[in-house]
Amino acid sequence: METLLAKARKYIPEDRIPIIEEAYKFAAQAHDGQMRRSGEPFIEHPLQTALFLADLRLDPNALAAALLHDVVEDCDIQMEEVAAKFGDEVASLVDGVTKLTKTEALAQELGEFDQSESDDDLARAASIRKMLVAMAEDIRVVLIKLADRLHNMRTLGAMPEARRQAIAQETLDIYAPLAHRLGIWEVKWQLEDLAFQHINPEAYKRISGMLSSKRKEREDYVESVLETLQQDLDEAGIVAEVTGRPKHIFSIHRKIQSY
Repeated sequence: METLLAKARKYIPEDRIPIIEEAYKFAAQAHDGQMRRSGEPFIEHPLQTALFLADLRLDPNALAAALLHDVVEDCDIQMEEVAAKFGDEVASLVDGVTKLTKTEALAQELGEFDQSESDDDLARAASIRKMLVAMAEDIRVVLIKLADRLHNMRTLGAMPEARRQAIAQETLDIYAPLAHRLGIWEVKWQLEDLAFQHINPEAYKRISGMLSSKRKEREDYVESVLETLQQDLDEAGIVAEVTGRPKHIFSIHRKIQSY
């Protein structure tokens, strides 16, 4: 919790911090005794969700809603209680995430995606993405849901294999493209790599093994090459803009498959 508060204080006025503290206390009490399949206390999940949103510099109400996003679904808490304690805006965000979660569950009941990427599956994935955005009157609801899915993917190993495969494929088909549409590239590539790790573990291990350097090192290398090329072009009197980025594991796999 201290890490979340430290991140929040970098951009949120001190007089708005208490709502985040109160939301954490409320959520911790509501989830008291609940454990995740991974073996960690349940409160760790909403906390990690809020931490990621703090990196995106979301407002205090959004961080509070992230901490509270499972209390109605998983605890004996009524939405009216959330509204009375944290205000209508926070309650609206929590309600929006709850509705998206129910829509997600309904989509799973209608049929899980397979890895064939048939036209029907692709069309259904596109429809669900549109429905998720349309249902969320506030874009912060979608951001909370993406952060929620990101942490769930990081702890997916605790799920049974068949369930892991289904959730990973759903993440590739719906949530990674949704992050892409919103321009949140960091979430997109993390979701893709985490999903790919479960869908095709052999290919994931093979490609990750060939990448001897860490992503940060590859980013630094690309940046240094870009600077060198830009300088050479400038000295030659050539007006140009040089851009580049290191590919992540799933992107490399897709590129290999296209050849």
